Amino acid sequence: MARLMGIATREKKRAPMVALERAAVTRENGVADDFRGKPGKRQVTVLSKEGWAAACLASGAALDWTVRRANLLVEGLDLRKSTGCILAIGDLRLLITRETDPCERMAEVSPALERALLEEWRGGVCCRVLEAGKIAVGDPVELIHAD
Repeated sequence: MARLMGIATREKKRAPMVALERAAVTRENGVADDFRGKPGKRQVTVLSKEGWAAACLASGAALDWTVRRANLLVEGLDLRKSTGCILAIGDLRLLITRETDPCERMAEVSPALERALLEEWRGGVCCRVLEAGKIAVGDPVELIHAD
C-alpha cells in the first residue's frame, strides 16, 4: 500500500524547508500556508521516494528529500505520466496537472542531480487542490487514474 512519508513547507522563496508530521491542505493556501500554495497548477508538489532515490543514485548524491523542495513525499506510487490523475490522501484530493521540472536550485546542489531528475518523472508532479483535507505522515495514498 502506498503511504505519505513526508510533509514539508517553506515560508518564502529560498527559505529552508520545514518538515511537518501533519498539515491542513486547503484550496486557498495549499499545504499549511506554503509559500507556493496559492491556487494554480503548481499549488502542491509531490515527489515519489523511489524517484528521488533513483535520482540520488544516478547523480552519486545522498540527499534528504527536502532538498528537492517538494511539499509531499509518497512511497509506493509510480507518478510517471500521471497528468490528469487524482492523488487521494484521506479526504484530500489533488489533481496532478503536470510533471515538476527541476529548477535552478537543483543545478546549484548538483548539475548531475538536475540531469537525473529530468528522467522518468523523478522530479515529481505538480498538483492543484480539488478537495481540502488534513493529512499526516503515514496516511495511505491512492492514485486514481482518469477514465
